[in-house]
Amino acid sequence: MSREKLVVIGNGMAGIRCVEEIIKLSPDKYEITVFGNEPHPNYNRILLSKVLQGDSSIESIVINDWAWYKERGIRLHTGETVAQIHTESQYVKTLSGIRADYDCLIIATGSSAFIPPIAGVHKQGVISFRNINDCKTMMEYAKKYKKAAVIGGGLLGLEAARGLLNLGMETDVIHNAPYLMNRQLDRMSADLLRKELEEQGMRFWLSKETESITGLNRAKGIRFTSGSSLEADLIVISVGIRPNIELAKKSGMETNRAIVVDDFMRTSAPNVYAVGECAEHRGVAYGLVAPLYEQGKVLASLLCGEASEPYKGSVPYAQLKVSGVDVFSVGDIHSDDAETAIQLFDGIRGTYKKVTMKEGTVRGAILFGDSSEGTQLLNLVKKRAPISELSSPVNAGGNDFNEELAANMPDREIVCACNAVNKAAIMCAVIEEGMQTTEQVRDCTKASSSCGGCRPMVAAIVQYALKHGKEGMAAAAEPVCGCTDVSHAALKAAIADRPSADLTGLKEGLGWNRVSGCPTCTSAIQYYESLYHPAHAQKAYYNTEHNGLTLNVRNDLIQVISSEYNSHAIGTELENYCRSLQYPVAVKAAITSGIHKPAGVLVHDLGITGAPAGWEIYIGGHAEHPVKQGQLIGIADSDELALTLSVSCLQLYRERADHGEPLWKWIEREGIVEIREMVFDEDYRQELVERTEASTARLNNAERLGEEICGNC
Repeated sequence: MSREKLVVIGNGMAGIRCVEEIIKLSPDKYEITVFGNEPHPNYNRILLSKVLQGDSSIESIVINDWAWYKERGIRLHTGETVAQIHTESQYVKTLSGIRADYDCLIIATGSSAFIPPIAGVHKQGVISFRNINDCKTMMEYAKKYKKAAVIGGGLLGLEAARGLLNLGMETDVIHNAPYLMNRQLDRMSADLLRKELEEQGMRFWLSKETESITGLNRAKGIRFTSGSSLEADLIVISVGIRPNIELAKKSGMETNRAIVVDDFMRTSAPNVYAVGECAEHRGVAYGLVAPLYEQGKVLASLLCGEASEPYKGSVPYAQLKVSGVDVFSVGDIHSDDAETAIQLFDGIRGTYKKVTMKEGTVRGAILFGDSSEGTQLLNLVKKRAPISELSSPVNAGGNDFNEELAANMPDREIVCACNAVNKAAIMCAVIEEGMQTTEQVRDCTKASSSCGGCRPMVAAIVQYALKHGKEGMAAAAEPVCGCTDVSHAALKAAIADRPSADLTGLKEGLGWNRVSGCPTCTSAIQYYESLYHPAHAQKAYYNTEHNGLTLNVRNDLIQVISSEYNSHAIGTELENYCRSLQYPVAVKAAITSGIHKPAGVLVHDLGITGAPAGWEIYIGGHAEHPVKQGQLIGIADSDELALTLSVSCLQLYRERADHGEPLWKWIEREGIVEIREMVFDEDYRQELVERTEASTARLNNAERLGEEICGNC
């Protein structure tokens, strides 16, 4: 069969990550052509500042070298700018005349530096800081000149300034606000940052507006609106970015600040998609790598016909690391947005920590001097966790504290936000894959391979794993069964990461002692297959054998007990949502209209009982040894809320528990408080319900298909 034609405009981090995901899911589906306007293969733009600072070489920041494209049959055109997109005839054309037809087109053109309308800004010696060529220009200037100025005291501006200092240039930073990084920091953390950078040799001009660039043929300095001036031979503009949307706009696509996309990254043009800094989702255009990668994963699943959750947006955060200075910021950190929950300053160690809250939940955080808690705080802000979940602030910082964080961190907690790598994956890389160093773990899992901000925490987990071994992995390291030493966490990761339904090959690759398996691991593999690759599971729904795996898809379902008229409606709806779905262990639900109509609500996995205020929902009851009383999730004032709370709890259990783990045991491990907070987050609860509906619909379709097949036999 001939392959479909996929064209990608943009050879940057977002577009190529999407290509990586597509190749992982369906390596033979597309004939791929990539156009990049730089003469380089794909590289990590985030690490350009490391090149300037002398910590990395240009070669070391390449993500995918020339051989990578060749080995995968990708046609790469570097140094080519696409000038036209013909959406009706479905082809693109470059300035040099190269034409490429497409069935699907991904626009990943990224962004350019925003150049403010300053008189003289286009003179020689005025540059931006966005690509490898800019780095080379700055290096060349440093050989001839001594004075540099950076306009912009934000994240990129400070990284550029630190690089210029390393190149031996006297460096001044001009910022139009009263303190540095004013959008991400408060006054105290900004003052600490300024003091540290001044000690390194940087000079600052705060609350200054640039009027013009002086000099006849080339830049000689800066004149401010106040009338004062500053001499400079090289001027770097770093005041923000502007999405590259001209091509899409000219082609008739809907644009705003960036190219408007829906929750599956579709533009207004048929078969045309956009990801990365050039895409605007729900009114937001992101400039961070984590959202870009999340978008690429959603789009790859769509293009490969895999079931996928829609992209719902991301929580922005900022990470700065220059010459030993660590700064992290996320969420609402200013007093007019949230109130301060924790504020600590250690003058001896030079560290500062501030956490903000609103309505009892974590809303923002700033870390200076030690950002090891950054990913943990980011996760708390994302889920709007209660303040009670904050780690103890006493003696925060240092290697001992990092090891304590590593020990107490849940296995499923995300450590590397850019690449969505959790603690269990890092632990498995060390204990089960034999990785010994942070660099080896980075290459194996991609943790810390993008912005590098999570590296201290990754290093702490690596050391913790080396020190404590399998004992430190807790439940994550428990083997699935006697046929293997592979844990549930490692098995989940392997199934989620593989592109095909070759389950026999999967077990051989993981070193299964008996490739035929046993009922325990066979059921576990089948269950994780249905979670991570529902399309594969659906296709095999009525097959007796599937690559050596016997399917029995109607085990471990839900049984609903409800007899009274008042509770029967909720019971029927609950069965409609969940009757076909598999669970880690068979689930029983009891529903009664009130306490005078006993149905064993408190000793069932899910219990719903009528109450004066509406419905009380309990989970985690167990009638046999060990007997467990159900714990209250919450009170619902309507039938609809009672139903969605119940469905979302069951969906969480499906997604987060290990196969064979009873619901009561999962609750004890996960924590009732965390579960309660997640299902009472209205947006997240709706996502869980939608995932349940999607899974049920797929299974119903498969069942109808099976009936048709049986009817034709």
